[in-house]
Amino acid sequence: MTTLRCAVLDDYQGVARELADWGRLSGRVDVRFLDRHLTDHDALAAELADCEIVVVMRERTPFPAALLDRLPRLRLLITSGLRNASIDLAAAAAHGVTVCGTPSSSEPPAELTWALLLGLARGVVTENDSLREGGPWQSTLGADLHGSRLGLLGLGKIGTRVARVGAAFGMDVAAWSQNLTEERAAAAGVTLAASKEELLETSDFVSVHLVLGDRTRGLIGAGELRRMRRTAYLVNTSRAAIVDQDALVRALREGWIAGAGSDVFETEPLPLDHPLRTAPNFLGLPHLGYVTRRNYEGYFRGAVEDIEAYLSGAPVRTLG
Repeated sequence: MTTLRCAVLDDYQGVARELADWGRLSGRVDVRFLDRHLTDHDALAAELADCEIVVVMRERTPFPAALLDRLPRLRLLITSGLRNASIDLAAAAAHGVTVCGTPSSSEPPAELTWALLLGLARGVVTENDSLREGGPWQSTLGADLHGSRLGLLGLGKIGTRVARVGAAFGMDVAAWSQNLTEERAAAAGVTLAASKEELLETSDFVSVHLVLGDRTRGLIGAGELRRMRRTAYLVNTSRAAIVDQDALVRALREGWIAGAGSDVFETEPLPLDHPLRTAPNFLGLPHLGYVTRRNYEGYFRGAVEDIEAYLSGAPVRTLG
């Protein structure tokens, strides 16, 4: 039996090997793990030239048609989660490449949303840095959650979880999206905002939980940011392109809003000279929303299951 070759991409933390039993593939698949991020198509094509199987982490490494064209040996492409907008599914099908997903949980990104929101509201990073560096003892004035309004753009699985926590904090929770109905909002225990504009104008905290698409790309631009209260905070753990990045930098520098937190960026890793790195009152994280042990175990164990199913001739969790 010919041994197939598999590459696991973007294993930043070097944990993929230990979080799943890759030994189940021994003798059938030779697996290697890459902890460095490759953005150049020439480098990627060279690295993956001998691979029949590739495992990708979320949307870290896109697989457009131009890259798939250069990987004639590729037969199975596995993505963590059950959706990946950075894979050209039509091109994959045209090349005879099966695309599969893995289990994924909505709890971790909802939890991280609150890490950002609380970090902003109580100046956690500023106060911690001051304490460690011997600076002033108390320099910020926290924003209250209890009694304030939490506005959610999107009320899917993650948005609904965030809403429940907001209610537990005693917040008035409202939501808006283009397809959200009063019935769906009521079922989640939140108020349906009359419009996106009304949500932005009346909320003390705004959190983004929408899927990126033609209707949501650039949904929050300069006009929308100006509608927000100067004391309000914006948090985005969804997709960076939903919020105009240039407008966000300007809003922070000119004080249109009190602060912003983001776990997502249009270019990742974020370039060293990106203006958000030095924007005032900005709390940024390196796309950690889904990065938890349990979620990663689901990803990599799911990848092993996908490979075994493919080898048996009955692939599971296929996309496209």
